Amino acid sequence: MDKVIDENVQGSALILDTSQENNRKLYIESYGCQMNFSDSEIVASILATEGFNTTDRLEEADLVLVNTCSIREKAETNVRKRLEKFNAVKKTKPHMKVGVLGCMAERLKSQLLEEEKIVDMVVGPDAYKDLPNLIREIDEGRNAVNVILSKEETYGDIAPVRLNSNGVSAFVSITRGCDNMCTFCVVPFTRGRERSRDPQSIIKEINELWQQGYREVTLLGQNVDSYLWYGGGLKKDYDKASEIQKATAVDFAGLLSLAARSQPKMRIRFSTSNPQDMTLEVVKTMAKYQNICNYIHLPVQSGSDRILKAMNRLHTRKEYMTLIDDIRTIIPECGISQDIIAGFPSETEEDHRDTLSLMDHVKYDFGFMFAYSERPGTMAARKLADDVPDEVKKRRLTEIIDLQRKHSLYRTKKYLGKTEEVLIEGSSKKSDAHWMGRTSANTVVVFPKEDYKVGDFVDVTISDCTSATLLGNAVGLSENNG
Repeated sequence: MDKVIDENVQGSALILDTSQENNRKLYIESYGCQMNFSDSEIVASILATEGFNTTDRLEEADLVLVNTCSIREKAETNVRKRLEKFNAVKKTKPHMKVGVLGCMAERLKSQLLEEEKIVDMVVGPDAYKDLPNLIREIDEGRNAVNVILSKEETYGDIAPVRLNSNGVSAFVSITRGCDNMCTFCVVPFTRGRERSRDPQSIIKEINELWQQGYREVTLLGQNVDSYLWYGGGLKKDYDKASEIQKATAVDFAGLLSLAARSQPKMRIRFSTSNPQDMTLEVVKTMAKYQNICNYIHLPVQSGSDRILKAMNRLHTRKEYMTLIDDIRTIIPECGISQDIIAGFPSETEEDHRDTLSLMDHVKYDFGFMFAYSERPGTMAARKLADDVPDEVKKRRLTEIIDLQRKHSLYRTKKYLGKTEEVLIEGSSKKSDAHWMGRTSANTVVVFPKEDYKVGDFVDVTISDCTSATLLGNAVGLSENNG
């Protein structure tokens, strides 16, 4: 399958084995971004202490939670279909309770709870610690809601339960919220302002993951490049910090360095970056440490300066391309991926061609591409007419996807004949006789199993490829095992 992602939303049910003292069943589905999946692990951890044992069988659940995404209309449509399914099951199990978590909960709380009456509980992204109280409310027959946005909450004091994990890779949340008011995005309204997590708690979690056998972590946030720890509080209040706080502050480059040094054999990834906030100091830090992966997800959204301005993206086409060129100079083999929106309000054919020409300049390894969908509450919905016809959006999206497939194949062909270090994550989806893993640059590699195991770093010589996958044969364990 090509590693070109369309607008389908991925969902996953999470399974947790807890002590036999837990006698209530919890079923969780997660949709949307990596942060939602990470948040579901926090929710499972909180509810495990309240007597809930997670199940993968909807029919046996006492509590059903869906962790939602509001970034695109299709995501909300998929969640609504799942809620219809949950309520159909609920008719046969009157004691079953249904709750909505995450961004959709924040945006549609009144509609879901009071108007449509399809859920019992609505919980925003910053209110998960209140779940025990909210569950007591619904147990007593009352609806429950908490969608208050926090200025401080990072869940840094909660050890997430690693659910549906391959035992090799894990998410480590480092920031919450976003201060970048892109006109198409609901995140600042559903997740609040940017605040960062204490770096010592992050390093502690990474060290614990290493001891548990994990070999790769992804530092996670809506905008990781904005990470700034000066003792707590919102990033926007940093100017009010004391001189001592500013002198000892840790930015994202500093956090990367701390993480890399704490576990030199642990692979370190991060997501997501913002072009206006990424500094060359971060790129130089990546180049300095071998265990920081040579991969950056760098959303561009459009190649047109006019559209970028309408999106309130605080970078220009030239600035973005200069950043890409600098990354390629400092880390020549760096994998780079994109987010692109087709058919943003007022987008012309010239604007669309600007996006295609920018793609030709960068030649991304892979991408996440979507047709624009208006999100209620955003500045674009309030101020801009959604005036690009659906058929035009679809045609432009198809052209973007087709070009990305061409560029993805161009990138994978460059691996032919090379030997790459691959971290084994599990069996190939297509063959139990083959392992699947990824390179430092985040490219998937498939090779015959032989005498290796999940979690091994293996040197693989690449002999063939598709636009999404490298094929090869292992030549031995890499020096990174230990």
